[in-house]
Amino acid sequence: MRKKRIRIILIVIIALFILGMAFFPTLKKNFTGQKEKPVAVAAEKKQGKKDKPLNVNVKVLKYESLEDVVRTTGNLLPDEEVNLSFETSGKITRIYFKEGSQVKKGDLLAKVNDLPLQAELKKLETQLPLAKDRVFRQKSLLEKDAVSQEAYEQVNTELEKLYADIDLVKSRIAQTELRAPFEGVIGLRLVSEGAYVSSAVSVARLTKISPLKIEFSINERQASQVGEGTKLKFRVQDDLKEYIATVYAVESQVDMSTRTLSVRATYPNPDRKLKPGRSASVEIQLRAINNTLTAPAQAVIAEMGRDIAYIYKNGKAQQVVLSKGLRTESKLQILDGVSVGDTLIVNGVMQLRDGMPVVIDHVE
Repeated sequence: MRKKRIRIILIVIIALFILGMAFFPTLKKNFTGQKEKPVAVAAEKKQGKKDKPLNVNVKVLKYESLEDVVRTTGNLLPDEEVNLSFETSGKITRIYFKEGSQVKKGDLLAKVNDLPLQAELKKLETQLPLAKDRVFRQKSLLEKDAVSQEAYEQVNTELEKLYADIDLVKSRIAQTELRAPFEGVIGLRLVSEGAYVSSAVSVARLTKISPLKIEFSINERQASQVGEGTKLKFRVQDDLKEYIATVYAVESQVDMSTRTLSVRATYPNPDRKLKPGRSASVEIQLRAINNTLTAPAQAVIAEMGRDIAYIYKNGKAQQVVLSKGLRTESKLQILDGVSVGDTLIVNGVMQLRDGMPVVIDHVE
């Protein structure tokens, strides 16, 4: 009886095992099918995204001119400038200039009291006729051997000394006069008549603004391309006019802290419209290349020591290796790698791969 029971149990287990094997594929599909479906869909989406074309802008290459231009900021400086002061001390008796007026070289601008010096000069000049007469008489006597050579030389020396004293007083009188050392515009007056001044007191400032100087700095790499005679353009704020200046001097050495070189140019400023102290936007054309292929700087990337770009061909991006020449702020010269008529892709270069589908949005 016991053996019969065991036999029945075994038969039931075997039957259940067979049934389980028969229905296992269906159960696996019911329990695992939903989990595999998202993975398959994601794979399909990924594949679809990979094949989706990238919208790009392109440029049809043609021969152009490329200019190597330096743009920097400079300052307008006067051609000459000086703080005017007397060479001597004294009380100002007259001021002859008008503030803000144009004066010529040598114009008398102001004067300090010179009455004592004028009196001394008059005293010396009254002694001059008598001293000359003595020399004349002594010379006549010397020719007749009536006086010695020594006596003649003594009176002649006294005359020369008198001349020297007169010249000394006249030079001191000249120091009481303040004259313009060059032509220019005189600024605001800093003293008044009656004020006591010395050489340390500034009377006014004289500025020569025609011509004007423009001072600016260039990078050390451009130093060899800018020199005496180089032409430049500059503009000042709130003025639409473009002015032309000429470089006349370059600093002898590069500033070690900034690695720049100071340059000065001159502008005639004939109408004296521009004033010193203003800032100026300076533009220098170092060189120009005609009939060359150019590309926007963003269209070319460096990759593993190569300069690569992409051209549009049959709906796909085709990678090309370039040989480049002159580079400016926004463009570069292409020497080899592309030809006239090629369609260069100018944006989205970092996302592109060789053979990737693209769609043209805009043609430059």
